[in-house]
Amino acid sequence: MTKRVLVVGAGGFIGGHIAKEGLNRGYDVTAAVRQSTSRRYLDDPRLKFLTLDYDDPEALKKSIADALPDGERWDYIIYNLGATKCVNFSAFNRINHDYLKFFLDAITAAHRQPERLLFMSSLSALGVGDEKNYEPFTSKSIPMPNTAYGVSKINAEIELATRSDIPYTIFRATGVYGPHEQDYLMMIKCIDRHFDFGVGFKKQVLTFIYVDDLVNAMYDAVVSPNTVKKKYIISEDRSYTQKEFRSIVARLLGKKWVIPIKLPLWMAYVASVVAEKWGAIRMKPSTLNRDKFKIMSQRNWNCDVSEAKADFNFAPRFPLEDGLKATIEAYINS
Repeated sequence: MTKRVLVVGAGGFIGGHIAKEGLNRGYDVTAAVRQSTSRRYLDDPRLKFLTLDYDDPEALKKSIADALPDGERWDYIIYNLGATKCVNFSAFNRINHDYLKFFLDAITAAHRQPERLLFMSSLSALGVGDEKNYEPFTSKSIPMPNTAYGVSKINAEIELATRSDIPYTIFRATGVYGPHEQDYLMMIKCIDRHFDFGVGFKKQVLTFIYVDDLVNAMYDAVVSPNTVKKKYIISEDRSYTQKEFRSIVARLLGKKWVIPIKLPLWMAYVASVVAEKWGAIRMKPSTLNRDKFKIMSQRNWNCDVSEAKADFNFAPRFPLEDGLKATIEAYINS
């Protein structure tokens, strides 16, 4: 029988790619969305939909129970729901931890635990790395999150680890980019206007993962018997400097000159505080905030992906230049 996949948080940038790849692999894919979720990237007629209200645990349980006939389940669940910017920690924890807890309660109550649940965490869950010798993060790195976002992700990971009846796999992904992603698109747009903004003067190494490589890794991991109750760093297996990123983007955009502008950390911090306060006044999360400042000021994003390679043959196919080429083409043609 055709395997079933439930994609939770299917409406976002990554979620749309997860749903598409599931269909490409021949799975019966259900996209779990909220009533307000845009379905712009979920237009394949083969997709099924499940509308969930994460703010109402009882309604959530009923929706999960009614979604399939008694005794049936989704073989795999990819849990991609989450928030990367919020007005405060309470909002981060509600979306990134509480919603997961309510969802796990719902699938347990309905006896719909899957063969595997893959949870999308973040490299930010580990906090600040080695900024002296620039040793890479590994799957054995001890989490010491220094942001509200990172703390909420660790809380979610701990919640999942308490569920002995749910076989899970956790991905701690580095910066994910690709067509339709917005944060890196802002950087690309700045370079398109001949400016490249950076923060701090100390050496910084960056890592990236193209969305297709991330999504392929998800599907490879959920079917592997080697990945149960394990955590993996997911990244292209090399790092870049901001200068290298800028040079690649400028070349792909056909820009002969770009002015690099380095902001001192104190100036970036002041700007983040002002932007965050303004967002709070408007009751809307700001892209630039103190949480984001800590992430931008972090110097070492080096990653060791050897365990993912060993356990499920993780092999990123898109080096940064190839991934940026596809991203920029989508930007130009949009």
